Amino acid sequence: MDSTVSLEKSDDRFATVRAVPLPSSGASEEGGYCARSKPKRGAAFWLIFSAASTSVFLSALDASCVSTALPRIVADLDGEASFAWVGSAYTLASAAWLPLSGALAGTFGRQPIMILALSLFFLGSILCGEAINMNMLIAGRTVQGLGGGGILAMTEIIIADLVPLKERGLFMGITSLVWALAAAIGPPMGGALSQNVTWRWLFRINLPLTFIAICLVLAFLKLKVPSGSIMQKLRRIDWLGNALIAVSTCAATIALTRGGVEASWTAAQTLVPLILGLLGIIVFFVVEATCVAEPTIPFDLLSNRTSVAGFLTTFFHSVVATAIIFYMPVFFQACFGASPIQAGVDTFGLAFTIAPAALVGGVSAVLTKRYVPQNWIGWILLTIGTGILSLLRVDTPTASWVGFEILTAVGLGLIWTSVKFPILAPLPVSRNASAMALFTFSRTFAQTFGITIGSAILQNELMTRLPTAFLTLFPGGVDVSFGAIPYIPTLPSPIRDQVQDAFADSLSILWKVMLAFCFLGLLTSLMMREIELHEETDENWDLSASETEIEMKPHVRTPSSEAVETTPLTPLENDFDQGVIIIGPMYPYDQERSL
Repeated sequence: MDSTVSLEKSDDRFATVRAVPLPSSGASEEGGYCARSKPKRGAAFWLIFSAASTSVFLSALDASCVSTALPRIVADLDGEASFAWVGSAYTLASAAWLPLSGALAGTFGRQPIMILALSLFFLGSILCGEAINMNMLIAGRTVQGLGGGGILAMTEIIIADLVPLKERGLFMGITSLVWALAAAIGPPMGGALSQNVTWRWLFRINLPLTFIAICLVLAFLKLKVPSGSIMQKLRRIDWLGNALIAVSTCAATIALTRGGVEASWTAAQTLVPLILGLLGIIVFFVVEATCVAEPTIPFDLLSNRTSVAGFLTTFFHSVVATAIIFYMPVFFQACFGASPIQAGVDTFGLAFTIAPAALVGGVSAVLTKRYVPQNWIGWILLTIGTGILSLLRVDTPTASWVGFEILTAVGLGLIWTSVKFPILAPLPVSRNASAMALFTFSRTFAQTFGITIGSAILQNELMTRLPTAFLTLFPGGVDVSFGAIPYIPTLPSPIRDQVQDAFADSLSILWKVMLAFCFLGLLTSLMMREIELHEETDENWDLSASETEIEMKPHVRTPSSEAVETTPLTPLENDFDQGVIIIGPMYPYDQERSL
């Protein structure tokens, strides 16, 4: 054996192990894992990072440009009754296959799955750009969602492969800046194209960008490839678990999207799929923890409270962020009478503040070797910002609403990057792909909640607040939150004022509901503990020998006595600093390690 491991029996259930990272280039005997420290970053690294950043830009641009153009899309395709599916279909498809994308990346390698994701996004963009009715557009958004979710998951996984956690703050900040650039130009671009040309170019413009991304990935993303035949690789995938999470996610999302619009929240067609979907997700995690040899979501990802807090924080943060980003343009168009272009410009306070705050969150975690304060401060600011958004009215001065946006965006940005540290710090680097797949799933699944909860609140509140004479313009089952916007400028003064006030009051309720999610996020952040950041990467997936095959062995939960070379264990005041791992029934890897 090429490393020294110290073993000390503490009782019949737990053993304490000190492992020294191997300097060799080969995989270790335990599950094919080996760590390398301080990887060199040459041209290959930067070209791969450029390909990943281009993919992030592509996905973020598509997500941000649709909201300002949605009223025009709804009007052109007569989609008042199903507009919510334009956003929900995308997030539903993304969330449903995200866990599988992580498993496929570990089985077939990073490059093929990234190419698959970009190709699906390309095909979905064609379908959306040439849609002749709402059903075709929703189908295209579904295919786009499969690609977009894969793009985000693979980007997170690839960066985690190549950059140690201790140095990753800067690179997370750079990708956040790329995302913010796309988020900043997306809304005004969506408004300009839909208003002056055609909304179809929102999707057609993706085609050359996707082609460039595919070329970059093909040319430069040449990482190692797992060994074995296709059939051997297919047998390693947890198909049952992936089918269960996909079906459960779809059921819950369909119920959330239909509730309050196509059917009441108390109707069986809403409650049954919602309950079954949520129960299915719970069953999925139970099955993964007890019945699957190589699970899609290894249970040890959730075996410590800091990682659990990180995943929960990710979920709550994404619900709030999606609702704010998606529905702030609605406020500007409905309450201020802004054009799609102006509504996009009015969101600059969010777009141009989130990125610098995200950069500060990531870099400060690296410089201070602390990530808990950033999460706490971020949630405090986001809670205050979301609360004051509920004060927005038709006559709110420009300086006030811009200030509200900036304060809220600082909180959003700080959490955006700093939440990844508590997820990854307690886990071994060999779990990067699974952890990032679950992280992206949590974020994407939460986006569905953000959109659908917002839609349900606006629909229900507007139906009780809008003037009866105005509501008669819309047949039953139509969501008026977007369908009503194109009609507002044409209304006579008294009714227009009443409609705008109704939108402001309804959105105020939405922000108050989001405030509850902020409090939940703040509470979960209090569960986090400071864990030392990793200084190494997983040699199975770094650039040490690109384009070579690696032997992927089943993960071993506890080391066998034959594989352990024992030496006396020196008592430590702080075991974590020396790489101590607690092996046991509930903590197969790292137990919580407090600085």
